[in-house]
Amino acid sequence: MHVKNKQLLFVYNEKSGKGSIRNYLADVVDLFTQNGFDVLTHPTQSRGDAEHFVQEHAGDADAVVCSGGDGTLDEVVNAIMNVRPHLPVGYIPSGSTNDFATSLSLSKNPVEAARDIMVGDIYRCDVGAFNGTYFVYVAAFGLFTDVSYQTDQNLKNSLGYLAYILEAGKRLMNIPVFHLRIEVEGQVLEGNYCYGMITNSRSVGGMKNITGNDIDMNDGLFEVTLVHTPVTPLDMNEIATSILTGDYHSNLVENFKAAAVTIEATGDIDWTLDGEYGGKHRVAAVVNCHKALRLYLNRRKSVPLVENQAPLKALAKTFE
Repeated sequence: MHVKNKQLLFVYNEKSGKGSIRNYLADVVDLFTQNGFDVLTHPTQSRGDAEHFVQEHAGDADAVVCSGGDGTLDEVVNAIMNVRPHLPVGYIPSGSTNDFATSLSLSKNPVEAARDIMVGDIYRCDVGAFNGTYFVYVAAFGLFTDVSYQTDQNLKNSLGYLAYILEAGKRLMNIPVFHLRIEVEGQVLEGNYCYGMITNSRSVGGMKNITGNDIDMNDGLFEVTLVHTPVTPLDMNEIATSILTGDYHSNLVENFKAAAVTIEATGDIDWTLDGEYGGKHRVAAVVNCHKALRLYLNRRKSVPLVENQAPLKALAKTFE
């Protein structure tokens, strides 16, 4: 009797980064096939296409693998959280920054990353819920947060991370002021802020260790960083030093852990979710979905994961 192969959805953004995934497609698909998968491939055509494709085909799939930047991963995770929350995901990073991949030391070589997925374990990673949608590693507002989605794709492909730096420099002459009321675990903060980020990552904007210390990506807690609007050039210098060094003893920068946070503004403000435009919101209710994402990781190669549980089953045993 013929034993039906497992089905794998492979979604990739061929324009992400410098389009290098195109050079490895045959090898990656062959690797999946050798491991007993029938592979349904789909190159994304526009923003939102990855989410739509996964929602349409997730019902028959045993696994999903995506290749692209953090935005592509964001779409895939949103699709899975909405239709099949327990469907495991593999990620082959090919974007310009790849913060989430950096946080977990995922290989940037597509074939090696695919091989790691095939021999990997299931790692239960936290996911953020934001006003009815989801994000993988960061929700942010304020200064610089539009850089990731406003920077021209061709410029990102040619200059990489430098393109973001050039675009960010244009924002320094127009620092925003948001009067906010922030509720965290029964406590209320209120004041003028120019920037805020709610993260589950060791890297944001290509910079490591700016989200705080002792980052555990499946502890059920976000790292929350809020920056008060500077008044003087000395304030700006103090803020920059605090963020870049990860030393949050400044009165101008607040950094703490929380499972949920609600941020209320006096008017609509633009938010960024995983580097993509997240819409205008006057009130943002953000909740940590503890261990909601089932992610394939080669634990022998990834960064040490703070996780008190028995060894997890290998991918080959996941579908038994």
